[in-house]
Amino acid sequence: MQEQESRATSYTTLAAGRDVRNELQVKRSRFITVLRRAGTEDIARDLVAGLRREFHDARHHCSAFVIGPDRTVQRSSDDGEPAGTAGIPMLEALLKRETATGVADLSDVSAVVVRYFGGVLLGAGGLVRAYSESISTALDVAPLVRRSRRRICSTAVPHAAAGRLENDLRAAGMVMADTSYQDRRAVLRIAVADNAAAIAAAADRLLQLTAGAAELTPDGTEWIDEPLD
Repeated sequence: MQEQESRATSYTTLAAGRDVRNELQVKRSRFITVLRRAGTEDIARDLVAGLRREFHDARHHCSAFVIGPDRTVQRSSDDGEPAGTAGIPMLEALLKRETATGVADLSDVSAVVVRYFGGVLLGAGGLVRAYSESISTALDVAPLVRRSRRRICSTAVPHAAAGRLENDLRAAGMVMADTSYQDRRAVLRIAVADNAAAIAAAADRLLQLTAGAAELTPDGTEWIDEPLD
């Protein structure tokens, strides 16, 4: 969950799970790219530290990361490459990455490119292209999701009615956050678009599905992963 309210209500990020790895070879130099979902700077920097240990004999461990729904945290490092030839091109590749809808809003991503020098100098232009392409080709194979800020609304129903109601809500296009079973009732939590109209529409739909027996109670907001359109 994001702790700070943001202007953005959604953005693109890596699907939760394993790191993404991809390798590019340019004139015998190896560029090993690793992408990790990172919601904090500590997580982003942990990736760099871990890869320094794993690839301890590599000459460079260049990095870039962008964090936050509004992409307010942006950092990069050339790690010994000529200034401006590695970290900044990597960061720009992250920031300019467009989704299928043509929007560039990738965030909460840490990227490291480990370089093993192949004996052939690439020049400044060649390095910029290689580091930028390393990020782009890794993103080509990375699973991405839409992360949206949703208003969490809850409703309580008898245990016997919970399963059917959850199915009906899903069939009506609702995004379910979770369902918890308590001693005498089940509490269904629904993730609704964070605006008054969407909340009102969800409340009306719930009344229809339950013949007025259940009401919707808005609560706080959470960031929910959803498939890309």
